[in-house]
Amino acid sequence: MSVESKSKNRDSKLNKRSNLKIDNTRVQPHNLEAEEGLLAACLIDGGRDVITDCIEKKVTPDCFFKPSHQIIYEALLELYQIGNPIDEILLFEHLKKTGQDEEIGGISGIYAIQNRIQTAVHARYFAKIVHEKYLLRRMIRTSRETIDACYEQQEDIETFVERIEQSVFEISQDRVTEGAQSIRDTVDKAVGDIKDLRDNKLSQGVFSGFKDLDGLTYGFHPGEMIVVAARPSVGKTSLAMNFAEHAILPNGGRESAGVLVFSLEMTSAQLTTRLMCSRSRVDLRRIRDRVASTKDIGAIMQAGMELKETALWIDDDSNASILDIRAKARRIHTKNKLGLVIIDYLQLIRGADPRVVREQQIADISRGVKSMAKELNVPVVVLSQLNRESERENRNPRLSDLRESGSIEQDADVVLMLHRPKNKEEDDFDPSAQPGEVEHIKLIVAKQRNGPVGEIDLTFMRRYTRYENFQR
Repeated sequence: MSVESKSKNRDSKLNKRSNLKIDNTRVQPHNLEAEEGLLAACLIDGGRDVITDCIEKKVTPDCFFKPSHQIIYEALLELYQIGNPIDEILLFEHLKKTGQDEEIGGISGIYAIQNRIQTAVHARYFAKIVHEKYLLRRMIRTSRETIDACYEQQEDIETFVERIEQSVFEISQDRVTEGAQSIRDTVDKAVGDIKDLRDNKLSQGVFSGFKDLDGLTYGFHPGEMIVVAARPSVGKTSLAMNFAEHAILPNGGRESAGVLVFSLEMTSAQLTTRLMCSRSRVDLRRIRDRVASTKDIGAIMQAGMELKETALWIDDDSNASILDIRAKARRIHTKNKLGLVIIDYLQLIRGADPRVVREQQIADISRGVKSMAKELNVPVVVLSQLNRESERENRNPRLSDLRESGSIEQDADVVLMLHRPKNKEEDDFDPSAQPGEVEHIKLIVAKQRNGPVGEIDLTFMRRYTRYENFQR
C-alpha cells in the first residue's frame, strides 16, 4: 500500500471516530487549545468538581474534535462513574486496560496535555468553548444532511420539513440551561408573587369556567400538565372543549387566551361543529334530521362569528408523535402566544419507536407532554383513557385506573376524572335517562400537586355536548 493510500485510510478512521465529515475546503469549528485545557483541568483538579461541571454543561466525548481527546475524556468519565481517584497515572493504566493507550500517544501524550495549564481556574470557560464548537459542528452536519436530503427527498413535504425541524430542535435541546438556584435568589421572587396574589395582581392561570373546579385549582397554571381521564363516551372531549371555549371567550371581563387543540380522534370540522352547537346551545341532531329552525341556524351562525374572532387553532393530524406535537406547538407559540394547549387524547399519540413496548411508549409520551408544558410555560390539558376496573368493581375511578402507564400519574400536576355514577342510592343520577337529557356527572380531582383534592358536581347537557355548573 502506498504512503498516500495509508494516509487516506488513516484519515478515514479518524473521521469515523469523530463521527463528523470534514469539509473539503474548510476545517470545521474547533479549538484544540480549549480541549487540552479542559482535559488538563480535569487531571489537575482530580476530576471531581471539573467533571461534575462538564456533565452539568452537557459536555460529552463527542464534543471534542480530536479523536484522542474523545478517548481521554471518555476514560475520565468512566473513572468518575466508578468513583476512582483521577490522575495521569491512573488514567494511563485505565487506557492500557482498554487497549487505547497508544491511540492517545502513551503516557507522554497525557503529560503533554497536563502541562498545558498550571491551574484549573479557567475550566468552565474551556468547557463553554468546547461545547459551543461542538454545537456549531452539529449544525454544519445537520445542514449538510438537510441539503442532501432535499435533493433526494421522497416523502411528503410536510413530513420532511417536520423531520428537519426536529433535527434542529435536538441541537437546541443540547444547549446549556440554568441549573439549581440558591434560595437567596428565589425568596424575593416568591415573596413578591405572594404579595401580588394577595393584591390580585398575579395571573392565576387560565380558568376552566367551572366555579367549583376553579375554587380548588385557582385555574390551570403555566407549566402544568393536567390530565382529564374517563371511560369512553363519558364526555372527555366535551369538557376539554368547554375549557377551550372559556379560555378564548372568558366571562367576567377576564383577558382571553390563545388555545391550541390537537385532535387525534376527530377532524377539525367535526370539532368546530360541536363547539358551535355547544356555544349556541343547539342540538346537532336537529340539524342532521333537517328540522332545525331559522332561530337555530341564526344562533349557530352567531356562534361561528364569535369563534372566528378568537385565537383558537385546531390540528387534526391523527398520526402525530409527541415530537410532532411539541414542534407544532412551539411554532404557533412563537408567532401567537398561547395560554392553553389541549391534546385529545394521549393513547392515540404515535410512539417514537414502535419496537418498544406500549407501556414504555406511553411513559415517553407522558414525559414529552410535561416537558412541552414546561418549555412553552403554558398549561397542557391532555385527555386519557381509564381501564375497565372501576366499571367492573362499580366504584369511583382512582389514579391506578389510568390506562397503560403509571408514569401519567407521576408526571401530571393535576388529574381530573369524569365519572357517571351507576347506583341511584349513591347519587341522584337516573340510570334510565335517555341520551340528550341532563345528566349529573362527578368530576373527581384525584391529584393536585399544589392544592387539595376532592369531588365536584357538574351538569352534562348531552344534546349540546356541554357541561355547566351544577345547580343545587
